[in-house]
Amino acid sequence: MITQKRGFNPSTFLTTSGSGRKLINFTKGQPIYAQGDAANSLFIVQDGSVKLSIKSQTGKEAILDILSKADFVGKDSLSGVSTRTASASALTDSRLLRITKEVMLLALKREVKLANVFWAYLLACNIRYQQDLVDQHCNLSEKRLARILLRLSHYDSQAGPEITVPAISHEILAEMVGTTRSRICFFMNRFRKLGFIYYEHKSKLLRVHQTLLVFCAQ
Repeated sequence: MITQKRGFNPSTFLTTSGSGRKLINFTKGQPIYAQGDAANSLFIVQDGSVKLSIKSQTGKEAILDILSKADFVGKDSLSGVSTRTASASALTDSRLLRITKEVMLLALKREVKLANVFWAYLLACNIRYQQDLVDQHCNLSEKRLARILLRLSHYDSQAGPEITVPAISHEILAEMVGTTRSRICFFMNRFRKLGFIYYEHKSKLLRVHQTLLVFCAQ
């Protein structure tokens, strides 16, 4: 049961354990929930990366998104559906905060600050999805890859000449871009030679340089 408190802090609510809220660690590849499971909670990524995917009736899987720190996972639980519309799994070792559906809905109703944070996030997601559709239909594969790398590194919300993120496999990038793995390898090698990206720690980490923004704007 959530009680009204003065000085409610949305950041604290979305990052700490409490009534109806629990921090959970997931290892790389571990399922968080599966398509068709009961939609009774949502998660906020604290550390790591999460893959969202959907499977068709014929068994073909498609990657919908890669989510990272501060992203909401399982937003469908608040939309009125009873079961999950997609699957989520840990792309890297990750830590997530699980919030029950009832607690989150009550908090959104009572706390205006939290509601503003959540609705702003949903609006930003909708704008990004529209941009992704434009990318898919109007931009070349190389530009789509560049935009995905910038999004995964959160260059829209962080400052600095370089940002380091966990490396994503070329297979996953190929599916997100809508091209082949060999084309992704070619583009990534080209980006590396141009100084847009660098690999670290035996290719486990990827540094994305801000000059990739200039390339996307061309």
